[in-house]
Amino acid sequence: MFLCQDHWIHSKESRLSAFDPRQFLTHLFHSALAAVDPGKLIAQHLPPPPRGRTVVIGAGKAAARMAEAVEQHWQGELSGLVVTRYAHGAPTSRIEVVEAGHPVPDEAGVRAATRMLELVQGLTEDDLVLCLMSGGGSALLSLPAPGITAEEKRDINRQLLRSGAPIGEMNCVRRHLSAVKGGRLALACYPARVLTLVVSDVPGDDPAVVASGPTVPDGSSGADALAILQQYGIAVSEAARAVLANPALTAPRPDDPRLARNETVVIATAQAALDAAADAARAAGFTPLVLSNSIEGEAREVAIVHAAIARQVIEHGQPLPAPCVILSGGETSVTVRGQGRGGRNAEFLLALAIALRGLEHVHAIACDTDGIDGTEDNAGALLGPDSLARAAAGGLDAAAMLRDNDGYSLFAALDDLVVTGPTRTNVNDFRAIVITAS
Repeated sequence: MFLCQDHWIHSKESRLSAFDPRQFLTHLFHSALAAVDPGKLIAQHLPPPPRGRTVVIGAGKAAARMAEAVEQHWQGELSGLVVTRYAHGAPTSRIEVVEAGHPVPDEAGVRAATRMLELVQGLTEDDLVLCLMSGGGSALLSLPAPGITAEEKRDINRQLLRSGAPIGEMNCVRRHLSAVKGGRLALACYPARVLTLVVSDVPGDDPAVVASGPTVPDGSSGADALAILQQYGIAVSEAARAVLANPALTAPRPDDPRLARNETVVIATAQAALDAAADAARAAGFTPLVLSNSIEGEAREVAIVHAAIARQVIEHGQPLPAPCVILSGGETSVTVRGQGRGGRNAEFLLALAIALRGLEHVHAIACDTDGIDGTEDNAGALLGPDSLARAAAGGLDAAAMLRDNDGYSLFAALDDLVVTGPTRTNVNDFRAIVITAS
């Protein structure tokens, strides 16, 4: 479902009289995706070829799309390996694309990380390592630190995913249980220069957090990781505790002289996606309000705040009058207590529906920009004023389904899922609430 820009060129009055909120919301989402397509952004950030070799490495849901773009625009010799999620590949000829497990790491990811370390051995000062990083790389580029097994690391990762911990804290733990993250992969490339291009999926766009920063040290410690595990009550083996307490296994510091020639550039962000959606909203005669590009917290709690803002617009014309579009990004979390099929965007929308209680003139979309909401087959879903009533007419108890973390099932029953397939980009959540009248 997508509308071309020409659809919105008529007068504001005629646009609103013929307005289809579902098509418009989908149009906003596609406008956001187009702005963060790494295939369109890579070329302007590529350096001149070096005197020596160019080796491409990378990981994440956007890694294959990034590698494809590098091949299209690179002048000179090129080889390498990137790892992406299953079904997120892209056609390449010089850079090998490997697919692996996400969000739970598998042996394919372990093998890819091992091969990547081998690829960067023996490089010289004349060589360039072009590193392509995006969200999802933490799970996809998985090689446990010496002393722990891959299964131990996977078990900790599973517990983190169910804990409700924000992505920054999860990635801190992953960095310090890894043989490649937290700048360790950059050390393996030394003395070659490393240029890292990043598609950011984290609030604040800190490249050290994206994919747990394999080429970007952050300065945190094993003690920090252990404190996070204790905070969320996550059980860890004595071997893992020993790794986190061993100073010999500490990641490199940001001021390590071996990393002095390296550079990191963030090429796509949630803010860019929101700005594009805001432009599309203005072109359609709606006033946009971007709340934030970095909202975190429990999806259902974030939904309650968004519902309150929408109600304030309807009842008081504040913080802006209708017709308007409320936009936000970031990464919410879900503390899983039920047995349903979820995804944080489906959870957000189900909680939003309950909080709005069928409020007229309010429609919404919430999607993950990578095209996969959690582990499901949808990007997200659409919500309208009639969603709760339609669910009840179909015998669905929305409140009970929220308690069971079963937002996917409700929106699937309503035929309101947004299914894009893998987008091969990833700047995390995209939310838009359209308010047509007050």
